[in-house]
Amino acid sequence: MQLSEQENIRRESLKKLKAYGIEPFPQHLYPVEDYAKNLIENFSEHKTVCIAGRLMRRKIQGKASFGTIQDSSGKIQLYFNRDEICTGEDKSLYNDVFKKWLDLGDIIGIRGSLFKTRVGEISILVKEFTLLSKSLKPLPLPKTDKEGNTYDAFTDPELRYRQRYVDLIVNSHVKETFIKRTQIINSMRDFFNSKGYHEVETPILQPIPGGAAARPFITHHNALDTPLYLRIANELYLKRLIVGGFDGVYEFAKDFRNEGMDRTHNPEFTVLEIYVAYKDYNWMMDFTESMIENTALKVFGTTEFTVGENTISFKTPFKRQSMRDAILEYTQLDIDGKSEQELRNWCLDNNIEVDKTMGKGKLIDEIFGEK
Repeated sequence: MQLSEQENIRRESLKKLKAYGIEPFPQHLYPVEDYAKNLIENFSEHKTVCIAGRLMRRKIQGKASFGTIQDSSGKIQLYFNRDEICTGEDKSLYNDVFKKWLDLGDIIGIRGSLFKTRVGEISILVKEFTLLSKSLKPLPLPKTDKEGNTYDAFTDPELRYRQRYVDLIVNSHVKETFIKRTQIINSMRDFFNSKGYHEVETPILQPIPGGAAARPFITHHNALDTPLYLRIANELYLKRLIVGGFDGVYEFAKDFRNEGMDRTHNPEFTVLEIYVAYKDYNWMMDFTESMIENTALKVFGTTEFTVGENTISFKTPFKRQSMRDAILEYTQLDIDGKSEQELRNWCLDNNIEVDKTMGKGKLIDEIFGEK
């Protein structure tokens, strides 16, 4: 594999660090005590700190340099002074290790004390730094000129999805999506638990793929010499638990469907399914509305959200509309009393892809989904 110039330079730095006696990938514990966000929000002059993260910026100015470290909570400025780091005659730790052999993206540990610069920026005066992991590939760090134009930003959609770890490092707002997802799932889980329902796990490998109409992924169990399928739905096993005597069960599950892919369909996806005994669909609608409103308030503190130019409210009660009325409102087609052939002809006239295997219900579903 052909290495880039930057990758070759970093590998040379790696060799020099080893020759200097620094292990570039140490396995020992580093005693992290502080995080950037907390240090900034709870600033205390001269507080002794110990922090770890990626070196994301470095500006060398002779005997003194500035940098930025990024940890899981955010960023904070670093101030490196040669004589603070190298108190003896040997200045190589600053002159060689820091100035020449460290690279942006390296993970380092920092011990020092808090202070504010003359312009009021909260910073850490570095007393000691430790290399915790050498980065052998350069990060795609964006650069902004004096006019505010940004260059080399990591914005290509395909690269961002394929290299999500890089996206998380250089586009800090992406991490918030991951955090919010965790908070949403936890809020939903708390809501179900508060109602006395039980979280369960059901089989992923199944002898018969049921609960939905979809093409499964197929594998083979060697010990039993039998084919097995990755589940396309977890519905049937959850219903068996209701048969067995549970009043309510739910599962956050991974399902798999060996079918087409697009922006809204992935062959591996997460579903939430809940089943409760002695209820009907009206109760389930009330329950779902309450769950969504509760989650919105707990995670975001509001039920009002702006999506593009639209404002969406999750305040209960929600508008309720039958499938027939929704299709009529948006297509002016009244499906009531229409034959299968009439529905098929309407789909073909309106460029909705259908085939001969689709019955009346599937045709209605296609119209609803497309329009």
